[in-house]
Amino acid sequence: MIDKSTIVELVKKAKSETPSRKFKQSVEFYVMLDSHRVKLQDVNVNEIVSLPGHAGGQASVAVIATGELGLRAKRAGADTVIAGDEIDRLTTNKKDSKKLARDFDFFMAETSLMPKIGKSLGPFLGPRGKMPLPITLTSPVDQLVERLKGSTRIRARGHGGISCRIGEEDMDDDKLASNAMAVLEALERKVPNGLKSVKAIGVKLTMGPIKKVAIAGE
Repeated sequence: MIDKSTIVELVKKAKSETPSRKFKQSVEFYVMLDSHRVKLQDVNVNEIVSLPGHAGGQASVAVIATGELGLRAKRAGADTVIAGDEIDRLTTNKKDSKKLARDFDFFMAETSLMPKIGKSLGPFLGPRGKMPLPITLTSPVDQLVERLKGSTRIRARGHGGISCRIGEEDMDDDKLASNAMAVLEALERKVPNGLKSVKAIGVKLTMGPIKKVAIAGE
């Protein structure tokens, strides 16, 4: 059984054993699966998890849209709005396409642009599990942007290690632990045998050591 107090202690240790830096460090949560309890080839997770304590500096959201939908995305606080005709330029610029895929956590795109995006940006977004969420003029863009900014992505395919960002070092230990618990709740639903497949969990800051604890199987 993984309880919140265990994660709080991991967060405290990770913070205390990591030297301070000139930048705000992210807090990462790690989950290690037991290959004796789950066939790793059966693990296929690509899930967006809403974090109850939010994620500190928040996740970054890029929206690919034109006209009114693009304006609504800007007003909603999207980190960048990419016009439809910009996709044509990205098609011939692999460097910029790779950078775009790397720099933003989540993508949304106007439904009519999805076929074009699939051909041009699909090779860069697809392998990262970042294909855009389709939106239309009737989509609640404000709510979607807000939700994504307070979310993290957990992803694993055919391997036993899962990691994700759950916040920043100046966040309250309890809130960080709540975020980690939300990740575990999502894994309970998505991983074969649920949390019985977990052999260890860990927490680390960007420039610090990982602090782990083994989980006894049931």
